[in-house]
Amino acid sequence: MRTVDVIAKKRDGGALSREEIDFFISGVTRGTLPDYQASALLMAITLRGMTIEETSWLTDSMVNSGGRVDLSDIPGVKVGKHSTGGVGDKISIILAPLAAACGVVMPKMSGRGLGHTGGTLDKLESIPGYRVDLGIDEFKSVLRDVGTSIIGQSATLAPADKKLYALRDVTATIGSIPLISASVMSKKLAEGSDVVVLDVKCGDGAFMKKEDDARALAASMVAIGTRAGVRTEAFITDMEQPLGRAIGNSLEVIECIETLKGHGPDDLNTVVKRFASRVLMLAGREQDEQNALCRVEAALSSGKALETFGRMIERQGGNRRVVDEYALLPSVSQREYYRAARDGYVTRMKAEGIGLATHLLGAGRTKVGEPIDHAVGIMIQAKPGARVERGEPIIEIHHRDGRGVNAALALCSDAIAIGDEAPPHRPAILGEVR
Repeated sequence: MRTVDVIAKKRDGGALSREEIDFFISGVTRGTLPDYQASALLMAITLRGMTIEETSWLTDSMVNSGGRVDLSDIPGVKVGKHSTGGVGDKISIILAPLAAACGVVMPKMSGRGLGHTGGTLDKLESIPGYRVDLGIDEFKSVLRDVGTSIIGQSATLAPADKKLYALRDVTATIGSIPLISASVMSKKLAEGSDVVVLDVKCGDGAFMKKEDDARALAASMVAIGTRAGVRTEAFITDMEQPLGRAIGNSLEVIECIETLKGHGPDDLNTVVKRFASRVLMLAGREQDEQNALCRVEAALSSGKALETFGRMIERQGGNRRVVDEYALLPSVSQREYYRAARDGYVTRMKAEGIGLATHLLGAGRTKVGEPIDHAVGIMIQAKPGARVERGEPIIEIHHRDGRGVNAALALCSDAIAIGDEAPPHRPAILGEVR
């Protein structure tokens, strides 16, 4: 088999065979396929697309490029979760202990942020001592004892994805739905869960700006999981504005803890409870959505979800006292404010601009491995729909020695609009794909 023939076949709109896809992934994994040929095929796939059968074969081949986590010796249905990412997206940190408190085993391998703000691992590393680098045996031990564990993605899972992503990043082939689907699902299927729940973000601060594109991506990933024998469902959630009020690593950890205490912002509460209720049903813990919601709310109001989070922190080397003593988390004392230029209603708050503003403060990274400042970030004082008066703070900026403040204020100015009438309500959850 010649690589040039495989490239030409896809370039001309043909469907690749399973053998041709395996040949491609094998060459990428072993390093025998030159980057220029791999890049050419990635571009051909981006331009010509793939059938769901091709995409499923691509995913399976990427899974088989590395190992798989065997969770079969841990009792119960294991539910995995993945988000396509957004500004203020902290769902996993709340959902995992909440689901575990309700009796669902939730293993979670997460990544670091690149671009807007920190990722799940960066946020958790705000907690003094918290380890994200557990080995698989340690990971499984925490799962058995606590019901959940959030760690970094193992380098042995779907190694082909890491190599392909590096090429996609520099060849303008990131946006292909088949390639995104295979990238996400290869890692989720290798993690060993019985069920996968997906959070596909849609809007200004998401990769998928349009709802139709978000639905297409969700449908593709659900189909891949289903064909692989793993029950897979997706929620399409709003990312037109930031989720919650905190953007920045330690600030988001505090908001997660407040939400576990029952004091979270409305949009964050809505999404977390909807996800948790569905997770309980998929794991067979409840058959009725209302009963599932009642169980979720009981885990929050009783303090059981918060206690589970504390146990996970402790088992992974962190200081569990942070759930009550926020002063243990990184913080800065310096503040600046973006204030309303006129009386009226906040009609718009573009998530991408707010995320980029946080990045300029030092909360995110541009290149893999760059250090980030866990203490800096943004707190939203007035979200879209809120009535404000001229001079009232809309954004509270937590900064270190003025770094990025002026640029952040300019981005906030571009991202936020004030009008005479309140904007139409946009739901936090836009739809589901099953």
